[in-house]
Amino acid sequence: MSALESRPVETCDVCIVGAGIAGLNALFAASRYLSREQRVVLIDRRARVGGMWVDVYSYVRLHQPHPMFTAGNIEWALGKERSYLATKGEVLDHLEHCLDVMRQRVRVDERFGWNFESEEEANGIVRVTCAAADGRVLVVETKRLIKAYGLAITPNEPLDISSKRVRSVSPDFCDVRAGDMRESDAPVWIVGGGKTAMDTAHALITAYPGREVNLVAGRGTFFSSRDKLLPSGVRRWWKGTPLNTVGTQMSRRYDGTNESQVQDWYRARYGTFLTPQADNFLFGVLSEAENQTISAGLNDLVMDYLEDAVDRNGTTELVFRSGSTKTIQPGSWIVNCTGYVKVTDEYPYEPYVSPGGAVVSANMRSAILHLPAFMGYFLGHLLLLDKLKEIPLYEVDWQELRRKAPIAFPYVLFALVQHNISVIYDNVPSRVFSENGLDFDRWYPLPRRLPGLARFMLTHRRERERQRRVLDTVRERFQIRCGPLSA
Repeated sequence: MSALESRPVETCDVCIVGAGIAGLNALFAASRYLSREQRVVLIDRRARVGGMWVDVYSYVRLHQPHPMFTAGNIEWALGKERSYLATKGEVLDHLEHCLDVMRQRVRVDERFGWNFESEEEANGIVRVTCAAADGRVLVVETKRLIKAYGLAITPNEPLDISSKRVRSVSPDFCDVRAGDMRESDAPVWIVGGGKTAMDTAHALITAYPGREVNLVAGRGTFFSSRDKLLPSGVRRWWKGTPLNTVGTQMSRRYDGTNESQVQDWYRARYGTFLTPQADNFLFGVLSEAENQTISAGLNDLVMDYLEDAVDRNGTTELVFRSGSTKTIQPGSWIVNCTGYVKVTDEYPYEPYVSPGGAVVSANMRSAILHLPAFMGYFLGHLLLLDKLKEIPLYEVDWQELRRKAPIAFPYVLFALVQHNISVIYDNVPSRVFSENGLDFDRWYPLPRRLPGLARFMLTHRRERERQRRVLDTVRERFQIRCGPLSA
């Protein structure tokens, strides 16, 4: 008998790897099918529940109003106005609250501080092996395994630069509102144009009025306008456009080849942007007020990509991809805000459901929806309903799509959502949708939502066929994995 075989083995009905928003939504789904006596083992490499929110920078806030960031339909106990954007600490508290609620429904045994190593599926049982930092090994035998990795986000490291006269940091290792940054009055150069860069610029500009804050924005990023999609207060009764309607408008415009035209339409209709050029869109949300505060507070805006900072001839210069340079003040700060979702070869492909049907994986190489929370929720339900092997969901290789077709990326994912939500709707009980608190349309009063609901019920099968043709076009055009698992 091998050493591994001689180790004690834990058994459970469902094992979930990942205790972030995707894993907790998978747990919510499991709690709707398992009895109080059945057991879920929840594994995460971190020391507590929360996923990426454990690691992310201290001044981060939710993009969307807090009620729609939850597990299933578990309500917040925050006591804030609905449009409030929750902070890191408040999000972590809520995710802990979600876990507490689900502990009342099903037996949940947490195994924090364990790294998933492998799984082996045979004879209806999945054998999961995990390792701790001290060399201990954990083996779990389970009927079903849910790997809720989501985007596999890790903290941003400071940029590796040549200059010895500047300080290179990242938000994850330097709170820009405190410490040495607060003690210094040197200029700050933010590298990146996405939501992390906007959060950092907003934090700096509001914490240090008058301080020199600069932005290196690449090819520019635009955001969905929170005012246009998620208006606050009583304006929800007549202002804004429910996301279901936006998705329908977009899906009827995108044919798999015309992403530039669709991007122009979306940016003009629903977007907000800081830079004159804004080609990047990764589902970030920004208010007009935030945008104006940042725009007014920036000293310099460079539409280029930073390659290095170098010391030469008694000066310090930023060197850009275009070949241009800019002299900066010695002692300046360079803050790496280039984003968390990176295109690398680190994450190999695995299908969203295993050939044996007992393992599901919410991951970006085999994405069935646009966000990890939604994937965890719906994959969890479909797994427990034993539906995953029989329904014709499309998968998209998020990573390769973003690498090969960054402009098309968001519009392909909108088509994917329209297609797969239609398939799922036809194969699950109605409560699966009624309990989905992640649905952004819930921001609006029921009378505002009813036309979109009626339209979906009447047209979703016809629209699904159109989106199938769009996705097939994308597969052939970009030569990426985009279709049913059998393809």
